[in-house]
Amino acid sequence: RMEAVVFVFSLLDCCALIFLSVYFIITLSDLECDYINARSCCSKLNKWVIPELIGHTIVTVLLLISLHWFIFLLNLPVATWNIYRMILALIND
Repeated sequence: RMEAVVFVFSLLDCCALIFLSVYFIITLSDLECDYINARSCCSKLNKWVIPELIGHTIVTVLLLISLHWFIFLLNLPVATWNIYRMILALIND
């Protein structure tokens, strides 16, 4: 039962993260074509950084708790990179 919940949540989270990545690419494309200015682009994208971090970290922790070691090890580098990126952003502010 726990396995099914973890995989369904992982699937929904991955779909949301893919949608978010496409949104980032479209927004950056608008910036490149001068449809929006840099300040507007940053304000649009910055509000999605924390939800991205939380979503990916939750899935990684759930995979660890449910003992899916291989999938956990596949997700661990990305989660570690996101946490590292957030720590650097907090230090630089």
